[in-house]
Amino acid sequence: MSLPPRQQSILERARERGYVSIDELAQAFAVTPQTIRRDINQLAEQGLLRRTHGGAASEASSIQNTAYAMRAGQMRDEKQRIAEAIAASIPDHASLFISIGTTTEAVARALLGHRHLKVITNNLHVAATLADKADFEVLVAGGSVRSDGGVVGQAAADFIQQFKVDFAIVGISGIDEDGSLLDFDYQEVRVSQAIIDNARQVLLAADSSKFGRNAVVRLGSIALIDHLYTDAPPTASLGRLLHEQKIQLHLV
Repeated sequence: MSLPPRQQSILERARERGYVSIDELAQAFAVTPQTIRRDINQLAEQGLLRRTHGGAASEASSIQNTAYAMRAGQMRDEKQRIAEAIAASIPDHASLFISIGTTTEAVARALLGHRHLKVITNNLHVAATLADKADFEVLVAGGSVRSDGGVVGQAAADFIQQFKVDFAIVGISGIDEDGSLLDFDYQEVRVSQAIIDNARQVLLAADSSKFGRNAVVRLGSIALIDHLYTDAPPTASLGRLLHEQKIQLHLV
């Protein structure tokens, strides 16, 4: 397929990085945001990109997640705002699960100002972030360790089942229009389901690039969560689901 040079470059950047913002593209190509928005719309109409709030995401495979290093670099500012909002809602002296995900890792960093937390996690990066805090108790699930620091498998799920905590802070790879929470790793989903089942309140940390993103494994319905923290309004249909299920939407 032959594309204009700027659109071809936009597509290549999105495929390399997973996500690109309108502002950064406008600056890189020395054009207006409106021009970039038109380019993105045309690429999306051809099924080459997926429009998101403030940018575009690559139409990647539904069976394989983006590499960890790329995920860690995507939507950094948005993830930070989400993390700070979640941390502000967690009281001192609370117990919580923190799941796998680059956004949940940002939440862990934002929690370092808290006191006397008990944290159970299957994310080695979260554990490393919180372990030096003398008044925190950090417990790590056992199981198979992935290259991104996630701990998965039946042993991890069994470990999680031993607890009942105040809050679960969870991430997700995609949220379908029908409200399905989607991920890529069946073993990770089993642990996430155990985390959700054993928390009094479930806080989902999901930046807007997750809306409409495809992934092959269904974790469950969005009705499983109590709060959604994100950086942009969801689609109208997803917004109606949130309202019907009485899920609190927090826009940061």
